[in-house]
Amino acid sequence: MVFSWLRRRRREKLLAEPFPAAWLTVLEKYVPPYRRLETDDQQRLQSLIRLMIAEKNWEGCGGLVLTDEIKVTIAAWACLLVLRLDLDLYRRLMSILVYPTTYVAAESEFPRQKPRDVEAREGESWHDGVIVLNWGEIEENLSDGGGDNLVLHEFAHQLDFGDYDANGIPQLASAHKNAEWREVIGEEYANLVAAARAHQPTLLNKYGTKNEAEFFAVASESFFLRARLMSQQLPRLYRLLADYYRQDPAQWRE
Repeated sequence: MVFSWLRRRRREKLLAEPFPAAWLTVLEKYVPPYRRLETDDQQRLQSLIRLMIAEKNWEGCGGLVLTDEIKVTIAAWACLLVLRLDLDLYRRLMSILVYPTTYVAAESEFPRQKPRDVEAREGESWHDGVIVLNWGEIEENLSDGGGDNLVLHEFAHQLDFGDYDANGIPQLASAHKNAEWREVIGEEYANLVAAARAHQPTLLNKYGTKNEAEFFAVASESFFLRARLMSQQLPRLYRLLADYYRQDPAQWRE
């Protein structure tokens, strides 16, 4: 109770301060969906950004000097996922590590993780409270304007971990919702696998064929970045995600 009261007081004090003008410039530059949100949602996103930057541990790795531009960009895309949900869905996330580019991590660098081969990585999301991102990849995603976004992808994994199982199904309100998700995700995942095997073009990134957890992450990327196409081509999946995220990006203003 005391901890909750103190956190609420800290949040109230932080949000009483004006949102920095320089941060608004970052949102305009690096977060195109921000301009399409209604005013109330823009203000809510600003508040969530302030809280995430203040409450999480941010670390620059591999020589990267973390700037407000980097932190605001990452926090904005991460908070877009929970804009109509609750920032506390990221409550188990403690640290956000950011490299300047693709990184090669030795096992000793992340001792809490299960041993595995050393390899070049773009980003990763861990059950035990850490996300690792590659700023160069984030910038590339934003410049090409396609359907990929590393921040959305890795933070969607954090939502998937909400039920303590990385299975492509986040924590849901009821057994009925779980059954619906298993049906729709299972069917659409199988469709993506079949299309990939047939070398057919797909709306979703074919990286989603790796497993259902990756499918949920790439589907979340397309939901926010290619919403209208998704609502037309994959209507069942789009409606499922719209119900979960409580958002309808296909209807955002131009």
